Amino acid sequence: MLAAAPRHLRVAPAEASVDAVTRSHLGDGRCVGWYAPPVPGWRVAIDAERADGPLPPALARRFGATDFWARWTRAECLSKLADVPVAIWWQRHGLEVPPGTRWLWRTLTLADMVVTVAFAAGPHRR
Repeated sequence: MLAAAPRHLRVAPAEASVDAVTRSHLGDGRCVGWYAPPVPGWRVAIDAERADGPLPPALARRFGATDFWARWTRAECLSKLADVPVAIWWQRHGLEVPPGTRWLWRTLTLADMVVTVAFAAGPHRR
């Protein structure tokens, strides 16, 4: 599924992406939606940011500017899959992947965006 990720992502205005399995809102009103059939036994999360967006100065100082948006979108996805607020994730892991993580992810640059798609085994928690 991750190899085919670009085929399953669509960019549209928020009101046109309500049928996405999951989606990420960009600050300019667009949404990146995931439109793949569900994978039994797996949960999916996505996060997208503008590739040319300014880095938040305090976060760039704290976590470093190198590959910031790729690491940021990955951390956002993994925190969603772990059902942990991203601020708690930062305290525990920064923008890194914890050792022993069994989640799968792919980070892509699509047009003017950095998008991460991540999967975790198990049922939805909510």
